[in-house]
Parts: sequence; C-alpha cells; structure tokens
Amino acid sequence: MWRGLLRPLAVVLLAAGIACGGAAATPAAAPTATPIAVPAPAASPAADGIRSHLATKVLETGTQRVAFLLTTQKALVNAPRAQIAVTRQDGAVPPSQVTADYHEWPYGVRGSYSAPVAFPQPGAYTLTVTPVGGDVTGQAEIPVAVLAESPIPSIGERPPASRTKTLGDGADIAQLTTDYEPDAELYRLTIADAIGSGRPSVIVFATPAFCTSPTCGPQVDTVSELRAAHPDAANFIHIELYDNPAEIQGDLSRARLVAAADEWGFTQIADWTNESWVFVLDREGVIRHRFEGFATLSELAAALGDVGSP
Repeated sequence: MWRGLLRPLAVVLLAAGIACGGAAATPAAAPTATPIAVPAPAASPAADGIRSHLATKVLETGTQRVAFLLTTQKALVNAPRAQIAVTRQDGAVPPSQVTADYHEWPYGVRGSYSAPVAFPQPGAYTLTVTPVGGDVTGQAEIPVAVLAESPIPSIGERPPASRTKTLGDGADIAQLTTDYEPDAELYRLTIADAIGSGRPSVIVFATPAFCTSPTCGPQVDTVSELRAAHPDAANFIHIELYDNPAEIQGDLSRARLVAAADEWGFTQIADWTNESWVFVLDREGVIRHRFEGFATLSELAAALGDVGSP
C-alpha cells in the first residue's frame, strides 16, 4: 500500500490539463553559475485536441529516456502506446520512429509515456506523437531542444561524490526531508558513501511536500517501495532538495537548496524549480540510467535489474 495514500496529493488533474499543487512561492536559491537555457514548453499547443506535457526537458545527444503526458480538454490520454516521429527541424538528421509505452502512476489517476529516443546531433527537434490503441485520435507536437552536453551528470559518467546529510550526523529526520511519512532507510548513506561502496545505488533528488512541476509524482514513495521489495540489491538514497525543510512550513520563500543541487548541476538549468530526478548507478559508481520527471516502479525496477539482481 502506498504510504502517500493518506496524505494530500501534491498535484491534481484538471479538466483542461494538468496543474501542480503545493506551495505557490518560488524557491529562494541563487545559481552559482550562469543557467544553461533549455527551451521546452510546459505544454505544447493543442493539435487535434491533444496537449502534451513534457517531463524530460534536459536532453542531450545520444539515446535517452523521453517522458511526457498527454491530455485532451476533458481527460488524460491513457492509450497503451504512442507512436513518436522524431524529426530535426532543419532536416539535417534523417527522421526516425519509436514507440512509447504508457505507464500508469500510483493512485490510478495519471500516467505518462516514455521511450528511449536517439538524438544524433544537438539542435531543435520535433516529436510528433500519435496515441495508439485507445479512444483518442489525433496528434500532439512536442518541440525539444537537444544540447551538445548536459549540465546534469550523464549516463556513463561518475557523478559528484556529494557529502550529503544523513541520520548518522545526529540530525532529526524532519531536518532531512519534507516527506510526511519518511522511510528512514533512505537517509543512512551519503552519496559519496554510496558511490564508493561497490554496490549499485538508486539516488532520488525530490521534495515530497513542495513538488511544483506539472509532471511530478510521488517519486520518493516509489523509490521506497523499490527498496522494500529489493532491500539488498542496492543502496537507496533520498536527497531532499531543500536544506531547511523544518523551517519552510509551507512558505518556499524561506527555502534554501542543498549544496548537492549545485554540485549535480540542477541550478544551471534555466527556470528549474524542484523537479525530481532519479539516478541508477552501477557497482563502480557510474550512472547507467537517468530519469527526469516521475519514473514508475516498473521503470525503476527494470533499471535496477540492469545494474544488479533485483
């Protein structure tokens, strides 16, 4: 049973699309470097009555997971698959096709599509998405900007060995997370400890109480469920994005980002607030899977199986 069922949903599905609840104020955090522009709209213009909500806005050359939600004026689109036509807007790259699968989220009220998409060169691309197998017909166009290099640690890289806070520092768990019902096992190790442990690691950056992204979900709960199912398969760590959760009390103007948000490059993304990220590392501490936006239990379990034995 989901621990989050007993607490208010951070986001709600509206008839005309998706809006995210939580605190209305903007997080108080100044980037330490000039933000890298990652132009991608929160929702694409409606085409044939379908709107898209892009979850993965930091894209770079190579093959990576792209995730998005589709809605109509009345409801979420939940066809089992969606066909994606990938085209570079200047025609410099041959078009390609890929099929995205639909993943239902917890609570049964939302879901997203995801697929590995290859971007051979940086530049402006368009993803033309067509739901397949459901009651909704039509297409949505998703413009995306693909960078030559991401400000966020990439697949194949060893990420920063951040010295993050743990329960071993003598801190109360309320000082480590905004989760209403935290899983203490997610706060035992620093990122540096996990990277050097010789074991796979699942690291989630998220703020359970103050999620403000249109595509956020109960990501920490999902990682906790993965840990409960496979406790010996990996290190499992939650990094709360805010350094002072006990002081915020619903007012994000008081919030300070943790140092790891700088170290892992999140503050270099223009207009970034507090979207969740999950990284799955192999035994050598190298990133093998990277999830921006909500990743379902099945997606995370498959990634864990790729680096270990869940």
